[in-house]
Amino acid sequence: MRGTKAIYAVERLKTRSGNSAYAALSLPGGVFRLVDRAGGAERTVGEPMPLDAFVAFVDSLSPAQPKRQSKLDAAFDAQIKRSRR
Repeated sequence: MRGTKAIYAVERLKTRSGNSAYAALSLPGGVFRLVDRAGGAERTVGEPMPLDAFVAFVDSLSPAQPKRQSKLDAAFDAQIKRSRR
């Protein structure tokens, strides 16, 4: 289960950045390391870190994609803003 959270974080990074060569390596002691295997060489990105720090680091490398919002959601948000005045 612990490795799954790290792998999902790397999958999100791959989608956001367009670089499918990123990989998460699990090291002894419950730490993870991010590597970039682009160009055939394995380049370490960052330092080995515990799971929660690793996920936060990976998520910070590429900006999150904006959430989609329907017209109804936008109208509802506008209505809430008007009612708070």
